[in-house]
Amino acid sequence: MCSLPPPSVCLRPMTAQDLPLLHDWLNRPHIVRWWGGARPSWAEVREQYDLQALAAERVTPWIGLLDDVPFAYAQSYVAMGAGGGWWEDETDPGVRGIDQSIADAALLGQGLGTRLVRTLVAQLFGDPLVSAVQTDPAPDNARAIRCYEKAGFQRIGVVATPDGPALYMLQRRSSPQA
Repeated sequence: MCSLPPPSVCLRPMTAQDLPLLHDWLNRPHIVRWWGGARPSWAEVREQYDLQALAAERVTPWIGLLDDVPFAYAQSYVAMGAGGGWWEDETDPGVRGIDQSIADAALLGQGLGTRLVRTLVAQLFGDPLVSAVQTDPAPDNARAIRCYEKAGFQRIGVVATPDGPALYMLQRRSSPQA
């Protein structure tokens, strides 16, 4: 019996050439459900994910690769001063927030989300100025919550966000990853 190694999961910076792919992904039903609730137009994706605009908002976009094939979108951002009603009480400039989604619903439930999150968190903690990483899934998004817990996040509590209630989850630099 032959045992194959697990597929590799890594991140690369998103480029403008990824926008058509991202537009397709953001319109898939399993992503629409948890990522804004509406199907964005091509113009909306071009505007919201413009690399210069994201950089000005201190958001870093990533494309997750599964054996070098794009399979996920991820982003990290500086939580303090995020604006728009987000994280107004955050005073630590080292806290980063993360969001991500797997493009193909057939890839859900295979542990790839956990591997993607662990990869992103490790990348962020590679910067000595990053003190903690936070995330905020919907309280009823059990799949995402399990993923984050397996990746080492702790439940802090339900918070109000501009998008509605969210489960605030945190991983400090000193937190061991599961």
